[in-house]
Amino acid sequence: MKFLIQSLFGHRRPLLRELGRRYFSVSSEDYAKRNYANNVSEYNTVVSSLTAQRRYFLLRDVYDDMMIDGVQPTRDTFHSLIVGTMKGARLQDTFFFRDQMKAMGLVPDVTLYNFLISTCGKCRNSDQAVQILEEMKKYEVKPNGQTYVCLLNACAAAGRLERVYAIVRDMTAAGADLNKFCYAGLITAHINKIPVSDDTATKIIEFVERSKGWSSVDPTRYNAENVMMGVSEEELYSLPTADYVHRRGGFLNRQLTVYHVALHACAELKNVEAMETILEMLKKDGKSPDVFIVMQTMRCYLRSGDIDSGLRTFEDYMNSGKPPMVELYTTLVEGAMVGYTPKGMQLAQDTLVNMNSRNFFLSPKQGSELLLVAAGEKTGGYTTANFIWDLMQARKITPSFPAVEAYYKGLKGREIPEDDPRLLLVSRTYDNIRPRYGGGAAGRQ
Repeated sequence: MKFLIQSLFGHRRPLLRELGRRYFSVSSEDYAKRNYANNVSEYNTVVSSLTAQRRYFLLRDVYDDMMIDGVQPTRDTFHSLIVGTMKGARLQDTFFFRDQMKAMGLVPDVTLYNFLISTCGKCRNSDQAVQILEEMKKYEVKPNGQTYVCLLNACAAAGRLERVYAIVRDMTAAGADLNKFCYAGLITAHINKIPVSDDTATKIIEFVERSKGWSSVDPTRYNAENVMMGVSEEELYSLPTADYVHRRGGFLNRQLTVYHVALHACAELKNVEAMETILEMLKKDGKSPDVFIVMQTMRCYLRSGDIDSGLRTFEDYMNSGKPPMVELYTTLVEGAMVGYTPKGMQLAQDTLVNMNSRNFFLSPKQGSELLLVAAGEKTGGYTTANFIWDLMQARKITPSFPAVEAYYKGLKGREIPEDDPRLLLVSRTYDNIRPRYGGGAAGRQ
């Protein structure tokens, strides 16, 4: 297994570039070092490790490596591969593994089909999701309650409101009660429908009220395999809370799912009135806002241009004695930058300084998202974008390519000498990572 660890952390070059020369004048020791793994058990471990590291783009490489080595994938292998591509929303890879599985005589079971439908939802491809349900009927794989909730949320993600209502009618006609994830899907469908209807906010409030009758004794409840594969219900149904399910410290009260989705929708709509109505409903239910709800409250105020109310919500939480969370800082920073007003940009920078002084640090994802937003500032001193870049450099974190590209172009759009050390560093970083995204330094504008 020592070569397994080396392959995961010590060898970063693309595997397939080496396949053509693997078997020529290579000692057994060198071969082992170049290989991902030696048997199906080790390959399963590699797949799980890459998924945990969010290196989903390497899963096809691992599978190709298995084929070269003559290692036969098992049903568990395909489950792990498809879960990884689902988490990474890599629809093409998901269907590739589905097809490979069937070619080997392994018919996907209902859990795997649910993962396929979920991937379609993440990619907003409701047509494919419906086709998967038809495929299940063809292979006589009986859908379960989760299948229909996955399909409902996949159609909701694409804004296919008529399909969502059709699924709801079929479920209720079959005697199934709507659970909280169905109501979440109904809210999502309304918010994603183009154009958004004038009564969307009213519908959201209505669904929150109606959802209070759902039963926790639910036929669509999670099965053991989902838990074993590390797929939460929130992730399966592509809810906005999916990335926060495992956070502790009162970050997420999973009984408040419909409130989470509703308040997230209000923030997207920039509808403060609907948001405050839903918060009042939460209070009347005897429930306290969790951190995710505080985040959405801040987002709604800030996206609506009400910086003072967004800041007050942040300060109220910080003064409450509850555990501070880095996500609250990043929410305030991102929201303060809306419109790039002098007041907002100063608040964003002050918040970053405060966050850093309290030893809260940006993750690569958080830093990249904030840099991408800050890089859009067309006037002013560009100090917020520079500060975010410096914070990431201090921790030796390279932002995502879109963030680096936006920041580089923002610097080039200002009157900065060509030999400026910051510009030279950003330019070099841009040239280094650009080839991974289909271009080279020669194509830089």
